[in-house]
Amino acid sequence: MLSTIKIVLVETTHPGNIGAVARAMKNMKMHNLWLVAPKIFPSADATSRASGADDVLAGATVCRTLQEAIADCQLVIGASARGRTISWPELTPRECAEKILINEPGNGRDGSQQSCGIHTIPGDKVAIVFGRENSGLKNHELDLCHFLLRIPCNSEYSSLNIAAAVQIVCYELFVTSGLAAQEEIFVGDKGEEPLATAAQMESFYTHLAEALTDIGFMHPAKSKSIMRRLRRIYNRIQLDTKELDILRGILRMSQGHKRNTDV
Repeated sequence: MLSTIKIVLVETTHPGNIGAVARAMKNMKMHNLWLVAPKIFPSADATSRASGADDVLAGATVCRTLQEAIADCQLVIGASARGRTISWPELTPRECAEKILINEPGNGRDGSQQSCGIHTIPGDKVAIVFGRENSGLKNHELDLCHFLLRIPCNSEYSSLNIAAAVQIVCYELFVTSGLAAQEEIFVGDKGEEPLATAAQMESFYTHLAEALTDIGFMHPAKSKSIMRRLRRIYNRIQLDTKELDILRGILRMSQGHKRNTDV
């Protein structure tokens, strides 16, 4: 799905930025990198900044002109932070991802299009074009684009590093494509223990009320209000059975300590 989307860099000055872009792309399962007249490439700097995304660099296509890079594309989107005298239809990164990856009814090749304009169909090739580090895309290059992609950010400091800009756009494409849901990573023991049942939670709440009363924290007149708030806290957390066992062990130890000090 993402393989038909080209990330196109125009006249990149610093080879390290090319490597950083390759890394950003691979993070989001994208590999189709095109370089228009880069100042220095290949380069050890690019390889170093790629941090393992050497395959993206090795597969990069280098060409002389932007026209050559986008010649086979049905949709071309140019990224720019600068305002323009003549306005282009604008997209945010999320809108860009939706336009590329979500096919809306009534936007097919039969000529019927809704007011939202061009959408792709499976198999269409798309180019997302990023300009020079210091000056971005020139107007004649934007003339080749269907849309202008603008990343919302601080209006007083809107200049993004090119790799950061590519990362944001690729992230939105990754999430919209559905691949992010397939890449869920469990950290530590997350998900290993089943969640506590309603019956187990009720037994815990009974034990909790007893322990809080035993240690003098809770008084009968205030018990309903306190327990209601404690229920809200633990219900938000969604305890698993192991966590519940740990908490009940703490309650038993607290009760035992209180009895020993009372003797």
